[in-house]
Formats: sequence, structure tokens, C-alpha cells
Amino acid sequence: MADFGVHSLTSEYREQLLGTDVRVPRFGWKLASVSRGTSQSAYRIQTAESEEGFGSPVWDSGRIESDRSVLVEYGGPPVRSRTRYYYRVKLWDNDGRETEWSRPAWWETGLLSSEEWLADWITPDPEAIDPHAKEAFLLRKGFRAKQGIRSARIYATAAGVYELYANGARVGEDVLAPGWTSYRERHQYQTYDVTDMLRSGENVIGIVLGDGWYKGELTWLSKRNIYGDRRAALLQLCVRYEDGSEEWVATDPTWEAATGPIRMSELYAGELYDARLERAGWSEAGEKAGQWHGTTTVRLGYGQLAAQENDPTRVVETLAPQSVLRTPQGDRVLDMGQNLVGRMVLTLDLPAGAHIRLRHAEVLDKHGNFYVGNLRKAKQTVEYIAGEAGSVSFAPHFTFQGFRYVQVEGLEHLSDERLASGFVAEVLHTDMKPTGSFECSNPMVNRLQQNIVWGQRGNFLDVPTDCPQRDERLGWTGDAQVFIRTAAFNYHVGPFFTKWLRDLKADQRETGSVPYVVPNALENYTSTMWGDETYTSSAWGDAATVCPWTVYQVYGDRRLLEEQYGSMKAWVEFIRAQGDEESLWNSGFHFGDWLALDAHEGSYFGATPVELVATAYYALSTRILRDAAAVLGKDEEAREYGRLLEGIVAKFREAFLTSEGRMAASTQTANILPLVFELLDDEDRKRIAADLNELVLKNGCHLDTGFVGTPYLCLALSENGYHDTAVKLLLQDTYPSWLYSISKGATTIWEHWDGIKPDGSFWSDDMNSYNHYAYGAIGDWMYRYVAGLDMDESAPAYKRVRIRPGLGAEGLTSARASFESAYGRIGSEWREEGGEVFVGVDIPANAGADILLPGARLADVTESDVPLQAAEGVVSCEETDEGVRLAVGSGSYRFRYSAS
Repeated sequence: MADFGVHSLTSEYREQLLGTDVRVPRFGWKLASVSRGTSQSAYRIQTAESEEGFGSPVWDSGRIESDRSVLVEYGGPPVRSRTRYYYRVKLWDNDGRETEWSRPAWWETGLLSSEEWLADWITPDPEAIDPHAKEAFLLRKGFRAKQGIRSARIYATAAGVYELYANGARVGEDVLAPGWTSYRERHQYQTYDVTDMLRSGENVIGIVLGDGWYKGELTWLSKRNIYGDRRAALLQLCVRYEDGSEEWVATDPTWEAATGPIRMSELYAGELYDARLERAGWSEAGEKAGQWHGTTTVRLGYGQLAAQENDPTRVVETLAPQSVLRTPQGDRVLDMGQNLVGRMVLTLDLPAGAHIRLRHAEVLDKHGNFYVGNLRKAKQTVEYIAGEAGSVSFAPHFTFQGFRYVQVEGLEHLSDERLASGFVAEVLHTDMKPTGSFECSNPMVNRLQQNIVWGQRGNFLDVPTDCPQRDERLGWTGDAQVFIRTAAFNYHVGPFFTKWLRDLKADQRETGSVPYVVPNALENYTSTMWGDETYTSSAWGDAATVCPWTVYQVYGDRRLLEEQYGSMKAWVEFIRAQGDEESLWNSGFHFGDWLALDAHEGSYFGATPVELVATAYYALSTRILRDAAAVLGKDEEAREYGRLLEGIVAKFREAFLTSEGRMAASTQTANILPLVFELLDDEDRKRIAADLNELVLKNGCHLDTGFVGTPYLCLALSENGYHDTAVKLLLQDTYPSWLYSISKGATTIWEHWDGIKPDGSFWSDDMNSYNHYAYGAIGDWMYRYVAGLDMDESAPAYKRVRIRPGLGAEGLTSARASFESAYGRIGSEWREEGGEVFVGVDIPANAGADILLPGARLADVTESDVPLQAAEGVVSCEETDEGVRLAVGSGSYRFRYSAS
């Protein structure tokens, strides 16, 4: 990277964006500079239709005097469908320096109108192939191409899940395409560049089609056909030739259909693959193996189609087995060493007709036996039947498993060493870009951070699921909203939540009620269970406000905030319409502090009054809506919701505080929520923070919180002067605590604090996931209050960074974190050593930071061995009761001072 220049260009968050239907894309870039205090003063963007075409650009912004470098809108003429555009950027800085033009980047449009779809939705002829068959369908079409192919694109999707082939080779790396959306309202299609896969003469396109989320079995209720009862495929190929002509190949009733070796492939159940039924060369030109049948059309329409919005699901890593175990019951089991989400790949020499069976599980029981009780109805079983004898390489197609352990049957003749060498696990999740890292002086806390990341990886598979292994795997809204800030530290989740929030908006009811899960596979489930027909709950439905606001804060995405504003407002107005009191939410069903340990024996519902939880979240969502309205220039609505918020806060205090200014409910969560949701005056805040601290200490420095209280517990303590207690909670390794599960061998976050009890027994088969990320929301606090890397929320996207190292707490002597923001890498690290404190801070160009050096005296602080007042890049500094506060521009800083 140059000492001074522009790099890391993006369009709609992506470095290369193939097949978008965004008509006004937004650009981002980063400024590199070795000089401190560098900021952008102006930019210029050019777009062209070729890398050589900038001499006569499609659009030239001219020099724009602005420091904006995040999500800057294209301002040229309307973009055309199926067109690749190149763009480049140059910048000027605050010293008047001018960069060279950046290297060109590109984006390519897909189909911008539903009228451009020439293809039919097709499915096998039901007279020949049962439309409800468990077998995956094979669809194929042969065609001739002329000489001189210049480019070729396929636009494809499915009612179901699909894999695409061209001339015998797999097209693309996407798994489980087209992903899971609220299909009736929004159905994604994918764009593939197949230029190098086609040839002049005979070609064949093939599609493998499975049930997936569209019509496969979902939820513990064993629901099928939620979105439709017919699988179908939609595809059109455009071939462009050097002579300027185009040729289209599209799905229509001339395509052929058959079944093949995939006899069953379900998300929960697994897959049965019989290689004896393979059709050699089925997606290649030449003789077709076996009998083929006709296809027919399905009337599904095109208005719901949208180009791929988030990053696709892909294989992102492979892991080899760590050992082969023999259980007391005699099973042979592969231990992958990590609870993961993905699939096993078999690569072995097999005899003809060999039948291999793989069962997947997360844990072994206390005797060391293979345990599948917590999977409930999900079988998680993959079977492979070999065809002819010989070398085999196989991975299942339309399923995924959550597992650490794999029971293997049918390979008893192999040694343990040969068995282990014949398998690897492919890790599957949405192909998000890693953005953050955290580590500290405590190895168990570092393992906790790894567990949080692995939990996010396993559950961010196209939608933010609660768990990846049992008969659920649903986009629970409550889990998503409590974890989103942590998620955004670990990975770039802008596209991921953009797509999911559009589904939330699509599934939101006319009343403004937000379903428990998005996409809403549960439909009207709760009226059966709890007799409540609002089909929502506080803290769950609040994903409608929390998530878009967090995306705005982290990435500066004002467009998404504006797009979701109507949904946010509808949610707050839904709450406002509930109950008899305008400013309390005291009616309907609520999960409350779900799974809190202060619950009655055998209950999932915590002891904190649900109306307290509901009203606190009512205030939070109203505050967010007020702030969003202000950002979007809706000043009258900002004032209206400001007044509503004042009423909610007043009613909250009246209903839930005693006359002495303490919480009437004496649970940890009851004291946490008013602190973090800003529902108290200063005097009440001090008392309630002290009460919370005392509750934790009286509980032996253990928590007893559930899904609502846990994410905010350490935040509430650290923000109110009890950081030492928060760190003690983090470092607690006896039950219940974050580190307790690690002492039991956890490699992901558990659903229950006592998923495995101290005696080795299990909490329950009913609801006991060992990969459930919600309690991993502690990661947000670890980044912000232990490592000290935070943002100034008035300057979105980390334009202004807030650094406050969390040193001085007993048990930690160092911590560091980094985050790749929209402006570049931010770093915060500290260590205490030999009576001195060392603090390192890295701030990217075009950003700045406010830093607190806790316990420092101004005269003692040096920066790179220079007195602080003389250090380059330091804009201001002052000594306060808390330590030294300073403001800096961009650059790398290394502070040193005596520990107090």
C-alpha cells in the first residue's frame, strides 16, 4: 500500500458486486497516509463502461469539497441492466496533497425490471415424476453457441434450493442458493459469470433442485410447504458475442427432467445419496444416461424477484478430525475438536455398494457416549451408498449439520488413522468478511471470544438463526437484536442485516406487530400455545428498531435507516396501541427475561416482571425512533416521539420504582434495564447501580440473568462505576458464568448456563442447544469496555472513535482489540507491566479519536518517548479526575505512564 493514496474501493459494501438491482449504488473508499492527522478534504469519482474508458466517463463527479468517504451515492445517468461499470476515485487531504487515481473497481447490474425475465418457472412433468418426491430433481437443456463468445451470464433462482452446472462443471461456489427470504414478497436470484465455462458448439446447462426452506420440513411443528408445494427453477442465460449479437437460453417446457442419486436431502434430516443412481455426464453434451422426462411451467410470477442482497453461503474453511474415539457403547466417532456448522466430506476408496452412515452430534454424554437427545426431531444423518468400486469424493448437497462429533458406520474395516484421513469438515456460513479481533491476558477469556465467533459463524447462515442443529434453526428476532452489536465487531454484517431487515419488514403485520422469527415460518403459532393473537413479544419485536439503528451507527447506512423507518414507526405505534395506559406496555404475551436463572423451578420465564421488560423496551424503541427521525430530517416526528418517550419514562418510574428511588423488583435484570436504557435521573441511577452491584456480589459474583438481562449486565456495571465487578463476572469460572461452559469443554456459546451440569448430566433434551449465540453478546462489552474500543455515536461509522482502556481491574493485565471500520483499521491495546501502563491506539486516516488514559497525570505521559504536549497529531489534552483526556487525529500512538 502506498504511503499516501486511496484504496479498498467498495460499491454497496462489496469490492466486486456482480448482479445487483440497486439503481443508485453507493461507493466507499479508504485513505492511506503515514502522516498523522490526515483527513480528506475533497474527492472526485469517475465511472466508465470499461477500464480504458475513463477518458470519456459515464459520470464524473468533479472535485467535491467533502470529507465523506462512506456510502457516497452515484450521481450519474440511470444505469442500464446487465452492464458492468468501472469506477475510480482520487482524493485531496487537509494539507492540499492530491492522490493518484485509485485502481479501478467495478460493479455489474443484473435485471433491473421484472419485465426482463424471459424464462418460465419450470418443474418436472407431474405425470412422470411425483412433485412431492423426496428425490432431488435434475433439469437440463442443451444448446449450440456460435464462435466468438465475449461474455455469458446466468440469472437463476429456485422455489427450493439449487445447484447449477455447465458442461459438467459446478457453477459458482454458493451453497443453498437462493437463500431464505420471505419468498412470497421477496425472492432472491443469483448472477453467475459463465464466460469461461461455455464453448462454441454444443453446451448443456444443468440444475439440481431440492426442497430447502421453500417446501421442506421446518420448525419443531414439522411444517412443510410453507411457501408452496411445488419445487421449481427459473434460469436465463445471456451469451454475448464479439460481433455484438446476443443469444438467450431460458427455462421453458423444452427442458428435460429426471431424478438422480440424491434420494432425500432435507435441512434437518440430512441426505441419502445413492451413487448407483448417478447419471454419468447428465449435464454434459452427448448421450444422456437413463430415461428423461418433460417439464411443465409453474405460475409463480416475477414481481417478487430481487437480486442477491447479502453475501452468499459458502464453504469458508475445512477442518480435519482431531481424533477417533471409541465410546463405551462401541461406536466409532470422529472428534472434530470444534463445534461447527457445515458438512462432512468423504474421500476414500470404497467397494461397490458400500453403505456409509454419518450421524452428527454436538456433545458426548457424561459416560462418553454419542448424544443426540437435544436434536429432537432433527436426524442430522448423512448416508452414502457407493456405486462401482473405486475412489470416491462426496459431500452432501442441500443440508447442513451442527456438530463436533460424527458417528461413522460402514467403515469398520478401516483403521482409526485411515478413517480420520478420509474425512474433513467443510465449515458453512454466510461469507462475511472478518472485521474484528479481541484478546487479553486471560486464556479462558480468549477462548470465550473464539466461542462467540464460532457461534456467530454457525448461526449466521443466510439468516440469524437461534441454533443450527435441532428442529428449529429459525431467525429469532430477540437473539438477533441483542447480539447485533457484537456481530458487527466480529464480521462485516451490513449486507447480512440489510437483507434480513427487508424480510422483517415484509413479514411485519398490518398492525405493526413483528413476528418472533423472520422469515416467519411459525406463522400464527403463539395463538395456539399462549392464546395471544398479537404474535409478538417485547425484546423480540424490538429488532425492528434496534437492528437498523445499529447498522446505521456502525456503517453509517442512512439509506437503510430511511428504508426501515416506516417499519420502525409501525412497531412503536403497535406498542402504543396496546393496553389501557398510553405509556406502559402491560398487555399481551411476552417472553420476558427468557431462561433467567431466577425463574421458578421448571419455568422458562425469568422472575423480572414482564411488564417491566416490555415497558423498558417500549422506551428504547421510542428513543431510537426519535433519534432516527432526527437523522432523517423528520423534525416534527422527532419532537412527537421525544414527548412520547418522556411520558414512557415517567410512567416507568411511577410503576416500577419505589418511593425511595429503587426498583420494586429485586432481580438483576430489573436493575439493569433502566440503567442501560436511560430511564432514571442521576440520583436514582446511583442508587440502582449500587443495588445491582450488591445483587451480583451477594450472589457470589454470579449472574442469574436470561436473554434480556445478560447482554447488558456488564455494560450497566462498567458504565456506572463498577467495572471491577463486571470484570470479576467475566472471569468467574464456576456455574453460572461465561467461563463455566469453557471449563466443560465448550467451543461455542450455550443456550443454557447449565447445558451440562457440574456432575456432567444435561439440563434437558427439550431445549438445550450447545451453539446458541445470544449470551455471546458479552463480546460487545469486551471490545468496548475491556479493550476500550468504542465509537462516538454522534459520528456514525467510527468517524470519531472513543478509546478508554479498561485497565485497573483485578485479574487482567492486558487487552487488545482491532476493528476494520469503514475508514480503516482501528486498534486499542493496553498492558500493565512493572508499575507502568502502556497504551497503543491506531486511528485510520479521515477519522479522529477521543482518548482517556485512566489514572494518568499529564506530566507523566509520553507518546513514543516524547512528552504528550509535544506529540504530533495530539489536538488537545487535559488532566481530569479520571485521568488524562486527549483528542487526536489519525495515526498510530504509543502512550506510556506510571500506574496510579
